[in-house]
Amino acid sequence: MNSPTPPTRQYRYYDFVMAAYVCVLLCSNLIGPAKETSIRVPVLGTVTFLAGVLFFPISYIFGDILTEVYGYGRDRRVVWAGFAALAFASFMAAVVVHLPVSAHGRANQAAIETVFGNTPRIVAASIIAFLFGTFVNSYVLAKMKIWTRGRWLWTRLVGSTLCGELVDSMLFYSIAFYARMPLTHLEGLMFTQYLLKSGWEILAAPLTYRVVEFLKRAENEDYYDIGTDFTPFSLRA
Repeated sequence: MNSPTPPTRQYRYYDFVMAAYVCVLLCSNLIGPAKETSIRVPVLGTVTFLAGVLFFPISYIFGDILTEVYGYGRDRRVVWAGFAALAFASFMAAVVVHLPVSAHGRANQAAIETVFGNTPRIVAASIIAFLFGTFVNSYVLAKMKIWTRGRWLWTRLVGSTLCGELVDSMLFYSIAFYARMPLTHLEGLMFTQYLLKSGWEILAAPLTYRVVEFLKRAENEDYYDIGTDFTPFSLRA
């Protein structure tokens, strides 16, 4: 006689965190890159970056929260949901841009192409960098949680961020802009974006702490990925 399958654990806030993660990911990749901005920073001087840099790191914060509370497997499901949403949004943007323009819509076509007309190379760079960087972030955090026995959350937040954002920045700027700009300029841009994104997440660490503590209490969960299969190519929680 077969033993009954144990019921799947239900969480109160997991679906909300997933929805917020996908929303931030889509907005930061579709709206953010449309504008390049420059601000003056003390010591560093004038820093130029794409506006999406201000918001994209929030997706890594959600990744930290998901892995810390619910485990690598459930974060992996959210990453693939985000990947599917980003891939579809990129496909939809390409279709919308290339559809025939009506007589009344010609005045707006140039603006639509500017905002949504990313080249296939940019789209591929964005998706690949997101996928690899996010999985590295989650893997490092999950492993560090085991090594530290759940102590020193700040070391996991900082360590996973530095690793994940490094992979993300190197892949995105290499794929998107290699051979399209001088190498020294590309390296400088890559380094600046890496510092901005990593610094943003480190500054947000106190807020991440509060959200993690709240969810652990509310969900009665503090998952340790002991024995977890860390392959990215699975939807198994």
